[in-house]
Amino acid sequence: MARVTVEDCVEKVPNRFELVMIAAQRSREMSSGAEPRVPRDNDKNPVVALREIAEDKVSPAELYEALIQGLQKHVEVDEPEEDGFDAMAANPEFAAIAGQVGEQMVAGSGMSVEEIDEEDEEGAPRQTGEHPTVNYGDAEETNAND
Repeated sequence: MARVTVEDCVEKVPNRFELVMIAAQRSREMSSGAEPRVPRDNDKNPVVALREIAEDKVSPAELYEALIQGLQKHVEVDEPEEDGFDAMAANPEFAAIAGQVGEQMVAGSGMSVEEIDEEDEEGAPRQTGEHPTVNYGDAEETNAND
């Protein structure tokens, strides 16, 4: 019976590979709970899917689109969701709190942040812009021991 069904379906979908793919998609839909559109007649889902395609009960184009959607790993979203961090960073109150927390973390770790003038240390590499220099308390102790 399946051979006759495949021959009937080739008239609707000329490419046998595409026929197998869309029939498998319809078969998976029926396994997931979709109702068959032709009498089951004690046939399994793949045969029922082929019979539905042969009798034009389902659209091969719709099955093809459903197949593609099922295989996509990345689905494009029309509107990107706003990241919670971006929303908080835009809030000036949050930025002030984050600055205070950062200063507390630096103070609690034994590090210090200092601005160094270019004229203060001639042997040090020149700082460009307003980048702070970070001094580690541990590094000074190890250098003194050497």
